[in-house]
Amino acid sequence: MRKQDQTPSHDHYPGFVQVRGARENNLKNVSLRIPRNALVVFTGVSGSGKSSLAFGTLYAEAQRRYLESVSPYARRLFHQMPVPVVDEIDGLPPAVALQQQRGAPTTRSSVGSVTTLSNLLRMLYSRAGVYPPGVPAMDSEFFSPNTPAGACPVCHGLGRIYDATEASMVPDDSLTIRERAVAAWPTAWYGQNLRDILTTLGYDVDKPWRELPKKVREWILFTEEQPVVPVYAGFTPAEVKEALKRKMEPSYMGTFSGAKRYVMHTFAHTESASMKKRVSQYMISRECPECEGKRLGRAALSVQFDGLDIAEMSRLPLKKLAALMERYACGSSSAFAAKGLHPERIIVAQRIAQDLALRLGILLDLGLGYLLLERSSPSLSPGELQRLRLATQVRSNLFGVVYVLDEPSAGLHPADTAALLTAMDKLKAAGNSLFVVEHDLDVIRHAEWIVDVGPAAGEQGGEVLYSGEPAGLSAIAASSTRHYLFAKEKPAARQVRTPKGWLTLVGVTRNNLHELSAAFPLGVFTTVTGISGSGKSSLVSQVLVELVAEHLGAALPEAEEGEELEQQQPVTLGGSITTGMDKIKRLVQVDQKPIGRTPRSNLATYTGLFDQVRKLFAATKMAKARKYDAGRFSFNVAKGRCETCQGEGSVMVELLFLPSVYAPCPTCHGARYNAKTLEVKWNDKNIAEVLGMTVDEAKGFFAEDATLQRSLEVLHEVGLGYLRLGQPATELSGGEAQRIKLATELQRIGKGNTLYILDEPTTGLHPADAEKLMQQLNGLVEAGNTVVVVEHEMRVVAGSDWVIDIGPGAGDEGGQIVAAGPPEQVAKAANSKTAPYLAAFMSGK
Repeated sequence: MRKQDQTPSHDHYPGFVQVRGARENNLKNVSLRIPRNALVVFTGVSGSGKSSLAFGTLYAEAQRRYLESVSPYARRLFHQMPVPVVDEIDGLPPAVALQQQRGAPTTRSSVGSVTTLSNLLRMLYSRAGVYPPGVPAMDSEFFSPNTPAGACPVCHGLGRIYDATEASMVPDDSLTIRERAVAAWPTAWYGQNLRDILTTLGYDVDKPWRELPKKVREWILFTEEQPVVPVYAGFTPAEVKEALKRKMEPSYMGTFSGAKRYVMHTFAHTESASMKKRVSQYMISRECPECEGKRLGRAALSVQFDGLDIAEMSRLPLKKLAALMERYACGSSSAFAAKGLHPERIIVAQRIAQDLALRLGILLDLGLGYLLLERSSPSLSPGELQRLRLATQVRSNLFGVVYVLDEPSAGLHPADTAALLTAMDKLKAAGNSLFVVEHDLDVIRHAEWIVDVGPAAGEQGGEVLYSGEPAGLSAIAASSTRHYLFAKEKPAARQVRTPKGWLTLVGVTRNNLHELSAAFPLGVFTTVTGISGSGKSSLVSQVLVELVAEHLGAALPEAEEGEELEQQQPVTLGGSITTGMDKIKRLVQVDQKPIGRTPRSNLATYTGLFDQVRKLFAATKMAKARKYDAGRFSFNVAKGRCETCQGEGSVMVELLFLPSVYAPCPTCHGARYNAKTLEVKWNDKNIAEVLGMTVDEAKGFFAEDATLQRSLEVLHEVGLGYLRLGQPATELSGGEAQRIKLATELQRIGKGNTLYILDEPTTGLHPADAEKLMQQLNGLVEAGNTVVVVEHEMRVVAGSDWVIDIGPGAGDEGGQIVAAGPPEQVAKAANSKTAPYLAAFMSGK
């Protein structure tokens, strides 16, 4: 292919999308042409502006045009993106976005519901299931746990029942009621109020709980009665008795609530996440005895297909489900012969089975055969969820659409990336365009057209360095991508470190791991590899973390909101550490969960550097003269923040029939602080202007402050120099959140003997940024720590000291250690799916 300039003429494309004057986020008045009906990959370092161009501009504009054609009432059902800042876009077809987002927050959302396969399965059972005598035929809604008709009446379709027992609500029965034996009651005034009411009712609040009669204990905990009685605050039991006798005026009338009633009511109705979390610790969850965790009513569970009820069918790996459906789809009725079905039912079953087999085949091609239909969406990785949505689109048979994909290779082993490219080719062959934001070199090499954005991140990015067919990128000197795409050099020779000992796990049983033994070398850099679903995360991010935390007596990372009760199910089913814990003093898990759920949490507050910034402002002459302390410079504190927006920087504007929009606050214009606070300046900048700086700008601005320099330097080194100090947590990707956590950890003065665990830290990273990350992780090892990383990026695997490869396949075909040793040794392993890719990288091919 010949080299070309940036505006080559190409006659073999059916048309082009023309963008003029794109200025979304950091884009610098960008204009370019992109072909339709082609695979176009947007590349560039993290934060260069790729997503601003692909999602913030092209997809946002395509969605806006489509939504203009539907009624305002229908429009509000869509999650609408802001109108992009762009002069003009021509030739843009309708678009479908497949973004990297975490699963739906509800555990009722599952693989089956995301792919709509559950709908087909319910139809199969409704129309072609074998009904026992006396059970009338049922519509498909009776086979859904999410409908009133189908849900188990005892657990309401959840599969588990939640309860509060005496043991859960009274953890220490040697205490008296006055000493807060009933721990489930609130600790503040309301708890005191309930104890005072019991005194009025004549109960002994000074006798140890265990010595109270059973009848009394049960009434206090489980009564549904709510008596209203006079309360004499601060009176002794004897004084209360006397006051009641003399009919004295009470302090107030108090309403009693049993402990269980309080817990269940608070859990169901509170808006406060912390209240919900507090009461959930006094609740226990167990499998529903009525449906045995299957979530459906008894009638639906009595219907079978191929000897299985619908819940059992939903628990089969997709690979086994596909094989089963293939038997019924292939045209011969022998599979139905023994079922005694009516001929019409056989035809219906065959048609549904054919559709199921086709849809399942696409999921298998994408390497997802290890998933189960009933697996809940929140437990899926962003990459798995995106591939499920991609499979649904491949089957939808749309054409003339632009699919905008956000790093579809995230979390994928190179062996699975090949299947992903096949699925993308099918979408393109059907007459669609694919605009893909991607860092994976295999996907970039597969592109017909590359748009390279850069040259660097943030303010130093936002320009289109190249737009054209791949070969032409080799001539663009300013491109970071060019070096990795066309370089064929072998990895540099390195000194392999020797382990200082071994952390040995035996009898590990979890998910697809059964009685597994594994040994992690200490004091070195270890990568754990294997295809998607092989069991890497089960071993490292779950079992290893739990067992080490248990040994250290450390708390596990806090569950995300809504997960608290789920956590009470048995965790590590089997496994113990036999050696190595004497060399580990601390555990740090750096995951990709958000650093906060609201815009009030940001990079500056999370890393702690904002505390130092506020101290500097509080130390200025003006602040001292006005007696402003450091708290004055927090946008979360009433005295300093703008009262109109409560320090949010924006206000919500309700629009009839349209989604609510956020507009900059009319008082502070987005600054978050009140006018008096903004009058205080440090080196001619106010606190809001400092929050608006990028990490790299702040490095220069705070050059004299050693404390801030350390924090900012580390953030720069992990490739986050382009982020603004006040960038809200809600705007950060999972990879960015993970690197902020890593930077926060790196700025601490370490003492060694810490075990660092990271799950796919290169997700969302350009190869240039992945190299920066490797330097940081190697620095941790040099300081006497142990680093264990779950990783698919061969650049990282080849640069590690030790590799543990899990497989050979996914799901029940995985869960074994296929190879373990230095990268050079694992690259030669016979039955490893990682070995050929590692060998190719190490030989420079």
